[in-house]
Amino acid sequence: MSATIPIFPLNTVVMPGQVVPLRVFEDRYLQMVEYLLDEDDPAQRLFGTVAIRDGHEVGTPVQSWFRIGCLLQLTEAEVAPDGSVEIEAVGRSRIRLDRLHQDGDYPEGEVELLRDPLPERAEEFVLRATSTFDTYRHVLSDISGEELLMGALPQDPTMLSWSISAASMLTMPERQALLEESDVTLRLALATELLEEEIRTMSALPSLPALGIGRNSWSPN
Repeated sequence: MSATIPIFPLNTVVMPGQVVPLRVFEDRYLQMVEYLLDEDDPAQRLFGTVAIRDGHEVGTPVQSWFRIGCLLQLTEAEVAPDGSVEIEAVGRSRIRLDRLHQDGDYPEGEVELLRDPLPERAEEFVLRATSTFDTYRHVLSDISGEELLMGALPQDPTMLSWSISAASMLTMPERQALLEESDVTLRLALATELLEEEIRTMSALPSLPALGIGRNSWSPN
């Protein structure tokens, strides 16, 4: 399914199911938020995001971006005294950005909405990923001295893969690789391998700072 939607490029990779807080202050993105809020149906307040390869979120137009991104639904918006807007959005599904137009009031993109095929025989991958993530969050909690990432994990393989991907301390290339993987079982396997590597690293370097890690949240809705 193809659509033309507002696009908000970011210096991060957003996953389906992830809850994303954003502070909007640049004129073009304030206009984007105003456009979205003019939509009477909250379920249709949709925009997309892609991770920036080259450029910045504000100022000059983005020069280069990843093609696979995330469809977001605006769920909350609050105007601050300085005129900026604090918004919250929830990732809904993957998108492929085919063309980005930056000459209007705000960036718009021609996108293809991507649907993950239903996984087959994913039980083994689910068990391994869940067990590895439990170890990962306990190691993080021990290092930081506070409980981190203690929310319940979904058992649906697709949502589990996105929840782990959103909550883990990974590099942008690693997160982008997970977002681009369309096979749910392969995504779970890759996420598990990346977590196992993080666990080995943290075990070797127990002073690795963990504060600020695990502040992402996710929503299965």
